[in-house]
Amino acid sequence: MEYRVKFTLIVSMSAFALSMGAFAQVAKVNGVTIPQSRADIMLKEVTAQGRPDSAELRSMIKERLIEGELLSQDAIKKGINKNPQVAAEIEIVRQKILAQALIADHLKRNPPNDDALKKAFEQVKSNPAATEYKARHILVNSESDAKEIIAQINKGADFAKLAAEKSTDEGSKAQGGELPWGLAMGYVRPFGEALTKLNKGQMNELPVQTNFGWHIILLDDKRPPTIEAIRPQLVQMVEGEAVMALLKTLRSKAKVE
Repeated sequence: MEYRVKFTLIVSMSAFALSMGAFAQVAKVNGVTIPQSRADIMLKEVTAQGRPDSAELRSMIKERLIEGELLSQDAIKKGINKNPQVAAEIEIVRQKILAQALIADHLKRNPPNDDALKKAFEQVKSNPAATEYKARHILVNSESDAKEIIAQINKGADFAKLAAEKSTDEGSKAQGGELPWGLAMGYVRPFGEALTKLNKGQMNELPVQTNFGWHIILLDDKRPPTIEAIRPQLVQMVEGEAVMALLKTLRSKAKVE
């Protein structure tokens, strides 16, 4: 299974590299050149996931490319590339890479302009998910602990003091559980959904569970969004619409039977 994943990755990287027309090489395997562009692409993907660039990483990538070339050459020698399922999987990878490259090129040529972003902003500014929230929370490990803290606050205990004493969120407990202004969609889903249901000064009646633990949430304030605050989301929205428009145009010109 591991080698199959590697082989699929090599096939996809190879197709993309060939489209770039690289000349430098990583190695030559049985007379077949492995272009440097493949290693560059793999390095970019791995470092984008947080792994630092290093001589060891580059050496590992080189070995994976050589292994992939050896395996793919042997697969072709044995006629495995003619297996209908394998051929279909290769075609799916090829189509995916070409589609992604086309979309990237289209968006580069047609970047979202200010008018499009303003139009998108008008469509979403009244959505609760786009509202900016100023909240504080207390994070604990169990529902029972969270319910106990809620009971104490309802009896008059100070939220900020309990946050400093009991919260497991090291990033906010020293500030009394205070969180920076943010969008509901910027939090994990249960937390964000809970925010949209609270009024200013209100605390959730029941603890909210996320993958981090159990939250007691107090909404200090909320305000309408600004276009700059949700600009990344607006860009995604406009780009999504541009891709849908491209697909609509291509489909209108195509003969689909």
